[in-house]
Amino acid sequence: MDLILWRHAEAEDGGFDMADAERCLTARGEKQARDMAKWLKPRLPKKLKILVSPAARTQQTAHALALPFEIEPRIACGADVADLIDAARLSASGAAAYPGAVMLVGHQPTLGQLAARLLAGVDADWSIKKGAIWWFSRQSRADGDQAMLRAVMNPEMLR
Repeated sequence: MDLILWRHAEAEDGGFDMADAERCLTARGEKQARDMAKWLKPRLPKKLKILVSPAARTQQTAHALALPFEIEPRIACGADVADLIDAARLSASGAAAYPGAVMLVGHQPTLGQLAARLLAGVDADWSIKKGAIWWFSRQSRADGDQAMLRAVMNPEMLR
């Protein structure tokens, strides 16, 4: 089982008359999403479930992969770690109920908090850069299953 956390790419600041969920990617954000998708696509498992926040910027980020995805309200802005765990159907050890990999395309601070919980077993505010992915795999050991960090990649590393 793999779990891929993908933070949306750079988005416009918005304004007084724009709801947070309506903010779109900037031109730089669109490039970040395309670059990350180009790196990700040949590495992705064949069985992949992609869950995306309802926010415009996360959907635009996910569109760069040109793969089907589902809009998942449980990972919207303001979600908490329990919401992400529920949406991905993860167990405490990071195992997923879906056959294959799960990708969550979402927001800070929740993605960073989930990464901290999976990797260190603590509640902490870890930062995931805009447009970056954190890729976890489940490793089985004699003393139980644990999450293993497989890759961390951000758009700046792809230049």
